[in-house]
Amino acid sequence: MSETSATPAPVAPAPAQDPVPPGTANLVLREILGSGFFRTLLAIVLGFVVGGILMAVTNQDFIDSAGYIFGRPSDALGAGWNAIVDGYTALFQGSIYNPKAKSFAGAIRPFTETLRFSAPLILAGLGIALGFRVGLFNIGGLGQMLAAIGASSYVAYAFPLPGALHLIAAIVAGVLAAALWGAIAGLLKATTGAHEVIVTIMLNYIALNLVTLAMRSGILHDPTAGSNPKTPDPLESALYPLLLGPQFKLHVGFLVALAAVVLYWWLMERSALGFRLRAVGENPNAARTAGMNVPLLYVIAMGASAGFVGLAGVNQVLGSVDGVTPSIHSGIGFDGITVALLGGGGGIGILFAGLLFGAMKAGGPSMQIADVSPEVMVVVQGVIVLFIAAPPLVRAIFRLPKPVASGPIRRLFTGKKGDA
Repeated sequence: MSETSATPAPVAPAPAQDPVPPGTANLVLREILGSGFFRTLLAIVLGFVVGGILMAVTNQDFIDSAGYIFGRPSDALGAGWNAIVDGYTALFQGSIYNPKAKSFAGAIRPFTETLRFSAPLILAGLGIALGFRVGLFNIGGLGQMLAAIGASSYVAYAFPLPGALHLIAAIVAGVLAAALWGAIAGLLKATTGAHEVIVTIMLNYIALNLVTLAMRSGILHDPTAGSNPKTPDPLESALYPLLLGPQFKLHVGFLVALAAVVLYWWLMERSALGFRLRAVGENPNAARTAGMNVPLLYVIAMGASAGFVGLAGVNQVLGSVDGVTPSIHSGIGFDGITVALLGGGGGIGILFAGLLFGAMKAGGPSMQIADVSPEVMVVVQGVIVLFIAAPPLVRAIFRLPKPVASGPIRRLFTGKKGDA
């Protein structure tokens, strides 16, 4: 039997792979619409919509024309629209750019004020967010700021040191005082199981009254202030230098805030300590099983969280040429909670959240001149945080898709393959 050599059948070339699989555009759109970033943008939009409605219904012209709104609705609608436009125009001119200013310096001054107001908000937001990521609810921003304010003020006026050494000493004193004050809550949680929310709230009251007492009649008291709680003026060598000259109030505190964002990112994303802290935040039992000292990490986390918040208090002291009073905290310790929530716990997100809230604070006086109640911006902030804290509510209002676990955009930046 003769063998015949089999000729292999020609193999058809494999069809070229489509670099863009069918339906990828829909997946990308779904990933964008379901992302936390997009929900955050919608929450901000909803907040400003609610603010606009409040501006309209509280405007006197709108109220006057509402009596005959069914007879001539255009008057009420026009008055309400004008109130909204005037209010948000005033916000823009008071926080970003004032085209009516007579000089370029005057035109950009609102933006420099936004940067100045945002610095302590960013710092406080970083501190609160650090606690959140470790599973700790640090509600003690007020007390930690006041601890930093007291220590930094004392060093700033009572210890004349040469050159930049004085400024550094005042910063370090404030941060250490705040960190120690925050570590008390961490220590109590680690040793007794006391909930950090209750402890930090009580520490707020203790710090407020201790610092007020020290400013009224103790080592922080300014003799020229009589019985009023006030510190002496800090020495010039301890002040934050101005960044753009005497015509602007913007100082080095904003650069400190930017440096703190970088430090926060490195600490939480790149350092071994940050890995341990995040592990405790995700699952303390698993972290304990892996050999981590969870009680010690709680103390470290609260101390580090308070240290960042303390930088916000230092900013309030060293950014002012005058002595300070207990009210210098300006509610920043609590505003830091909203900044941390809006920023999603990430350094960049907190930076932009702080800038947004700083713009609201900087533009507040201009809005008051435009007959807009200052409470409107407070309501806007509250509405934004409300929607940030309730993602299903935003998805229900705008009928957004559920978040995509591994979409094309995520795979593009992470290099990981996932299900289409």
